[in-house]
Amino acid sequence: MCGITGFLAPAGRYDEERLEALAQAMSRTLAHRGPDGFGVWSDAGAGITLAHRRLSIQDLSEAGTQPMVSACGRYVISYNGELYNFRALRHELIALGHGFRGQSDTEVALAAVSQWGLDRALERFQGMFAFALWDRERRELSLVRDRVGKKPLYYGWCRGSFLFASELKALRPHPDFDPEIDHDALGLLIRYSFIPTPYSIFRSIRKLTPGTRLTVSLDDAHREGQSRTYWSAREVAERGEHRPFGGDMTAAVDELDALLRDAVQGRMVADVDLGALLSGGIDSTTVVALMQTLSPRAVKTFTIGFREPEFNEAEHAKAIAHHLGTEHTELYVTARETLDMIPRLPTLYDEPLADASAIPTYIVSRLARSRVTVALSGDGGDELFGGYTRYLSTLRQWERWKRYPLVLRRAGAGALRRAARLGRQGPAEAGAIRSSRRPVAAKAEKKARRLGAADPVDLFTRVSAYWDEPGDVVLGARSVPSTLDDPDLRATVSQPLQAMMYLDFMGFMLDDILVKVDRASMAVGLEVRSPFLDQRVVELAWSLPLGLRVGPGGGKYVLRTLLERYVPRTLTERPKRGFNVPVAEWLRGPLRPWAEALLEPRRIEAEGLLDPKTVTRLWHQHLGGWGNRKNVLWSILMFQAWHEAWERPSARQGEPPLPASARFHRP
Repeated sequence: MCGITGFLAPAGRYDEERLEALAQAMSRTLAHRGPDGFGVWSDAGAGITLAHRRLSIQDLSEAGTQPMVSACGRYVISYNGELYNFRALRHELIALGHGFRGQSDTEVALAAVSQWGLDRALERFQGMFAFALWDRERRELSLVRDRVGKKPLYYGWCRGSFLFASELKALRPHPDFDPEIDHDALGLLIRYSFIPTPYSIFRSIRKLTPGTRLTVSLDDAHREGQSRTYWSAREVAERGEHRPFGGDMTAAVDELDALLRDAVQGRMVADVDLGALLSGGIDSTTVVALMQTLSPRAVKTFTIGFREPEFNEAEHAKAIAHHLGTEHTELYVTARETLDMIPRLPTLYDEPLADASAIPTYIVSRLARSRVTVALSGDGGDELFGGYTRYLSTLRQWERWKRYPLVLRRAGAGALRRAARLGRQGPAEAGAIRSSRRPVAAKAEKKARRLGAADPVDLFTRVSAYWDEPGDVVLGARSVPSTLDDPDLRATVSQPLQAMMYLDFMGFMLDDILVKVDRASMAVGLEVRSPFLDQRVVELAWSLPLGLRVGPGGGKYVLRTLLERYVPRTLTERPKRGFNVPVAEWLRGPLRPWAEALLEPRRIEAEGLLDPKTVTRLWHQHLGGWGNRKNVLWSILMFQAWHEAWERPSARQGEPPLPASARFHRP
């Protein structure tokens, strides 16, 4: 796994020395993603520069150094990711007459593009990746992101230059970069706790949509480029419903077992030590069980635990590790250690992300990196197999409410909002609200937001959002379309549960979970691979009838049945917890001074981004116990902390010197 960055500027604007200096400054910010090597390729005549930071996983020799030029000389690539089927592609390409200097998957990717062209090569690639490809013949730059968005890629036109990078911080050193905050994207962060694709926190920068190739050139007067979708989760979901899997449960389990086994085996190929993150849940346990059946030695597994029983899953993971015979490492984390991580979050996560489980995700990544360089995870299982309890709870709630006409429900919602306002009347100071009013008012507000739902999917989107109107908190913010709130961008499926799972797949998983895991693991130089997100597994999951995905006992019916082949159900059947931390209590306790400094009204007013009155009201409501405002407050705090770190260079991550293996390449 690596970090990539670079830019395309008008020819002649920069000489070779300046191109290399800018590339060095940009890539230096990504040293954590690639501590093993650095390289730059530039062509001042064409105005192009590609930079690369290397984390050596496949082919540790110099033959894997990037940016890499194709054997035919036409293409240059800066590549971040892994092709899991690169060996099969290599054999096919050798038969077609290609020769190879080394053993890296990057060299195979270049040969595939040379042989079949970029679009046809992408259809053959199986893996996680984000890369920049320069076509020296056509003088075009193509950016590509993998099918499900495992690897990040930001891009944008700024003052005539086209910039791109694995992380936003790499764009800052470029003199053309425009750091204007996108108020609409900030509104999305407040609403969902993450910023949905394609938006970024900066107005001039976007995230590349998964499964997409974007090609740009300086000759493109409109600066829009040519975009092509080579794989679409929406099309996969719709096709799965129209052409469902035709077998019974036994056939489905057999097919899933075979595909997952192959996906796991492909992700166990590495020239470095490998292990797995084991939470003890269904998904990670399935991955580890398959790994252990495929490995001649004990798999290294890693878990963190908490002293508080309501947050601790380490004992369950330990029991599963013992059953499977893995080489297990666990680390119990104190509340103090968790709290000490919070000041690092703004720079660690690069773009504001308000998921408090980012803290334990970083800690378990750091633990795993102490012994391995690659780790497999169970990410994707919940979204593909209906694992979240909110799916069924939303459907149950809708069954109770649908008997009442929408006009009556919305009238009731208005009455509840008025009751909520009365319940919080009083001085705007913590503790001023009468204790007897607090729970009643809080419940009234929560219920009012949901009563106005038009259908079960609409209800789910309201349950998933932490705030209704972005303009109430973010000055000048508008509601902008995203998959989460625009029906035109969603998959057309008949079952509400399918629609909910799709929304999570394209929202929560893509822009929260995968971002969280990527930044946490890359911060410590750990590559995390996710077998559930193999395209074949994804396509099978979407083709399975709901009766196989969600059964009498809840979600993951087919997955639970599969896991019984390897692990007794008594070791895995328990309520889902996830990586939770007590944010609500911490904000009223040890984090209060930190939070109050970031939420100080005069400071917020001077920054001109948030409404100080609304922020102050939310803070006092939380402190006074009127309602649990932890989610919207954590989003505000994560943005404030990120903004402070971005504005103060001393608060950002340090920029270590270039490694001894630094390479500069000219055409």
